[in-house]
Amino acid sequence: MRKLALTAALTLGLGLVVPAGATTTASPPESTFFSTVGIDAGATVGAPAIGDDKDHGDLWPNCWSDDDNVYAAYGDGVGFGTSASDIGVTRISGMPGSLTGTQLAQGDQLGKVWTANHTRKPTGLACVGGALYLAVQDLAFDFDDAPAATIAKSTDKGRTWTYNTAAPMFGGSKFTTIFFLDYGKDNVNSPDGYVYAYGLDNNWRDSFSNRVPDPADLWLAKVPAASIQDRSAWRFYAGADPNGVPQWTADLNARVAALHDDRHIYGTVGTSGRARDLTTISQGGVVYNKALNRYIYTSWTEYTFEFYESPTPWGPWSHFTPKDFGGYPWSHAKHGGYATTIPSKYISADGKNMWLQSNVCTCGGGLSDRWAYTFSLRKMSLTPSVPTTPDNTLDGTRNLAREPGTVPIERATHFGQAVYNDGVRAQNEDDWNDERKPLSWWGYTWPRTYNLNKVVYTTGTMFGDGGWFASAPKVQVRRNGVWTDVTGQSATPSYPTSSAAGTNRTYVFSFDLTSGDGVRIIGAPGGTQTFTSIGELEAFYGSAVTDPSFESQPANAVGAPWETEGTGPKGIDHDRGAWAQQGRNNGWINASDAGWNAFKQTVPVKPNTNYRLTGWVEGSGNFTGGYFGIRAGTTPYAELNYSAAPGYKQLTVDFNSGANTTMTVFTGYWGTANTATWLRLDNISLIPR
Repeated sequence: MRKLALTAALTLGLGLVVPAGATTTASPPESTFFSTVGIDAGATVGAPAIGDDKDHGDLWPNCWSDDDNVYAAYGDGVGFGTSASDIGVTRISGMPGSLTGTQLAQGDQLGKVWTANHTRKPTGLACVGGALYLAVQDLAFDFDDAPAATIAKSTDKGRTWTYNTAAPMFGGSKFTTIFFLDYGKDNVNSPDGYVYAYGLDNNWRDSFSNRVPDPADLWLAKVPAASIQDRSAWRFYAGADPNGVPQWTADLNARVAALHDDRHIYGTVGTSGRARDLTTISQGGVVYNKALNRYIYTSWTEYTFEFYESPTPWGPWSHFTPKDFGGYPWSHAKHGGYATTIPSKYISADGKNMWLQSNVCTCGGGLSDRWAYTFSLRKMSLTPSVPTTPDNTLDGTRNLAREPGTVPIERATHFGQAVYNDGVRAQNEDDWNDERKPLSWWGYTWPRTYNLNKVVYTTGTMFGDGGWFASAPKVQVRRNGVWTDVTGQSATPSYPTSSAAGTNRTYVFSFDLTSGDGVRIIGAPGGTQTFTSIGELEAFYGSAVTDPSFESQPANAVGAPWETEGTGPKGIDHDRGAWAQQGRNNGWINASDAGWNAFKQTVPVKPNTNYRLTGWVEGSGNFTGGYFGIRAGTTPYAELNYSAAPGYKQLTVDFNSGANTTMTVFTGYWGTANTATWLRLDNISLIPR
């Protein structure tokens, strides 16, 4: 992408939620094929080029050749050489983390410009039978028109090229953005020996100027491997017969779209001059993931990646888990990109791990990243859905947000760091994306199903223009790919739906026992900039008591959700595992007065329900006024008198909650005047009986 047009490109904003009034007719359904989709916020590796201050190029369509190298073409840059051109071809050797790039050819060797006020752009590259085939299009200087395209061939691994110099293969702005289906090394996985190619009409992406129709259709063609440069040999997908068998036609006007998506996203944006209502079909790539037996189309918008999957090259396609990068400026830690592809060489043997290639201009927008405007890669992981039966038992200490394979999900990340399951509550991420959006959410997906009945949400920072939910957030679980509201939800304390929610304040959402392979809190974002913030999100199947074993306490001081009573010293034995009944931490009281000193926590309960309260204590043995129990308001409701001696012992109180919806758990003792006394407590649990 040339610098002269970058200012316009950098004024755009896109997102995930279909705006009110946007068309959704004939859009693909949401996929249920993958249970988790993980993708890095920015590129982390690439092929080193000469001088990080140079524009190395964009687009980078690529293929895996029989010599085990990846060949890639770029636009508007120096590639791995020193002189700039509108188009070039390179060889990339090695694997991510140790890639090397070699310059091969550029400029007039690769094609000609057929239309005035247009330039050449590479859109697709195929490796077949040891030869390379490069799709080159005419692209208007304002990037909003692609009227012609042709295909060049190289039989010497990219150093010299031949093509029809008399006329383009495709004209009239039809099928002029061509990218080949990546069937693996030298097209080895093609089921019939054909080469398959996808194409867009009019443009390579949504039109920023709206001078031409938006690309909402992805077209498909196939051609014998020996006849790729013979236009008359191309056949276009014409739909399927009643038995689902694909039909093909030589008539370009009789074709049928393989994928149609009417969705328009980022319907409202926050900064004047930004484009809006942009479509999701753009120049990207389609790769066959042999291990998963799935075709994956990687598309994009200015601020999102858009993914589709299908069991066949022609569909049916389903949309899955986009990645939203939000408004500019981006940072080196978070950036989107365009012309997204998944090079087949970098897909793991089990098909679950791969590298996504994309690139974005570094000019303006605050982005400075050596892996932005070059051949750049970020990690991507996909886990297919498989039926599982939840087998996690009632355990108030097992935070499901930290289970192996957990993938955080959210509307967007402002700073690109989805670290709200790292055990640190005193931090901030938010989903500001410069769009006026109707919904925000924070949650997790898992590769298996879990039982759960509680979510603990800690806010991030409250800003003057947002950071809170404007409506009380709901908890949803995902089952069979569908997000469903939980039942019996209650919040402790009540969420205030304003900036009074507070910075790094913890809210406990309890609900009826359910199960799913995903959980999230969701609601309308608040403030003039409509965004929410987060410090931490935890998920449990267990006790109504939050942080029952004090494992989430970040330091020696007692913090939420626990509170204390009395004037005597109290704290957390932090990382003193030998003093805990289990885990790393425990609570302690050390008093020398005759007053009451205790730990307490207000918890949600279901009315008229039998409960069992348990806890573990040990102490100095020189007091008799220890009490462990539950209150209704400030009045003891059910309690046990104890005298704690050294060595942890379990205490148990059974009760019925009556008409109460919240109650207060407490553990403490009346000391002895002028006598040193101490108590340790751990693993306080409240569960239905």
